Amino acid sequence: MNKEELIKKLLGLEWEDFEVKEAKGELPKSVWETVSSFSNTIGGWLILGVKQTGSSFEITGVGNPEKLEQDLLNTLRGDKFNVKITTNQEIYHIDDKVVLAFYIVANNKKPIYFNTQSNTFIRRGSSDQRATKEEIDSMFRDQAFGTKTSEIALETTVNSLNQTSLSRYRDYMGRFNPNLSYNRYSEDEFLERLRITQKGVCTYGGLLMLGKREAIENFFPDFRIDLFEIPGTSYQDAQLRYTFRLDEQENLWEYYFECFARLKQKIDVRFILSTEGFGQELSSGLVAIREALVNMLMHSDFFSLGHPRIRIFTNHIEFYNPGGLPKSFDELKSNDLSLPRNPIIAKLFRMVKLAENAGFGFEKIESNWLAYNHTQPEYHVEFDSLVLKMSINETVEKTVEKTVEKTVEKFSEEIIINLIRKNPKSTTKNMMDATGLTRRGVEYQLNKLKLSGRLQRVGSDKLGEWMIIK
Repeated sequence: MNKEELIKKLLGLEWEDFEVKEAKGELPKSVWETVSSFSNTIGGWLILGVKQTGSSFEITGVGNPEKLEQDLLNTLRGDKFNVKITTNQEIYHIDDKVVLAFYIVANNKKPIYFNTQSNTFIRRGSSDQRATKEEIDSMFRDQAFGTKTSEIALETTVNSLNQTSLSRYRDYMGRFNPNLSYNRYSEDEFLERLRITQKGVCTYGGLLMLGKREAIENFFPDFRIDLFEIPGTSYQDAQLRYTFRLDEQENLWEYYFECFARLKQKIDVRFILSTEGFGQELSSGLVAIREALVNMLMHSDFFSLGHPRIRIFTNHIEFYNPGGLPKSFDELKSNDLSLPRNPIIAKLFRMVKLAENAGFGFEKIESNWLAYNHTQPEYHVEFDSLVLKMSINETVEKTVEKTVEKTVEKFSEEIIINLIRKNPKSTTKNMMDATGLTRRGVEYQLNKLKLSGRLQRVGSDKLGEWMIIK
């Protein structure tokens, strides 16, 4: 029989994952590897009395089922494993044969191993594999989910922060969340209140978000966010490995803007003016992409050897998060629980309205991408990573109608004028952030405003300022 036929015979089981063992007279030694792997990943059913040959299954039954059951349960509650393991069990009588089924739940005290820590196993596909040292270290970090990046980074100071990034962050907060009390604090109080620093020492989260690259690399030697544009639907059908690779940035705040600017090129965008005179982007696709990007930065395990990664293929965009989930994917997805891996980073994004809450945002991503692209995102969950795949329909292309272009131009002009009215020393970077335009686009708008007589530059390019003429 095949898998589906076996499942029909073993009614009542939820088949997230399963492993069958023949176990005619005694428990096979490989049973303990399966118990460890299920405990360390998403859980699953251990079935005794079924033989598997390739993709075929044969019900062979077990001899002396009462003894096998007691042997297994006594061992799981004894000293063989580093924690006591509980199960749910079922017994089936099929064609005068007895089949035993034990559900092993995913354990929040992982790594779960037997005898020695080297006997730690994880589930990859349909097989049990011995965990590497790096994978075991990742499990230990998951025990302290949500606390690691809240610890202080010893021997750092306020000078470990990138002042340009910090100023840019505070400016962004002042523009997009002007009523927030943090805007009124001095720099030292601002850093302490947001837990970027604690008594003058940076937290890991604060350092990752706003630190100098050289300071970050003292703790995260290979710090980076990868973004590739690949000319194909997969690496296999791409003639080149990539046509674009994102340069290294100072910190997560700078990575956010560079990644978002690149992703935005794939999405249709419209603009309106907010009540404060700033550009607001109207596109459900853009909302979904931004949520996916921010979630990746908030929930990645930066202590992992893996790196957060975005791959932009011709027919889909893929976000890779290193790090396991704090609860089952189904529970997080259905409840959108507020369990950020990096709470300081999550809060810093929320304070500037780039994230609405500290949950995983699955519903927001799905509903907005469905409205934009008429497809549902796909999730591929491993015990130490999550991949989000957002397909792009062939009919959804980056096309901007002439009427929309004119509207964008008009709004961009007014946004730039409003920025200069509030701060005559506004930089090209400020204008790029507010309008969503590229550097060339901002320079084009400035030249237009100067030629029309609305704007004038007084002083040098570096030290001068803008003056509104009319």
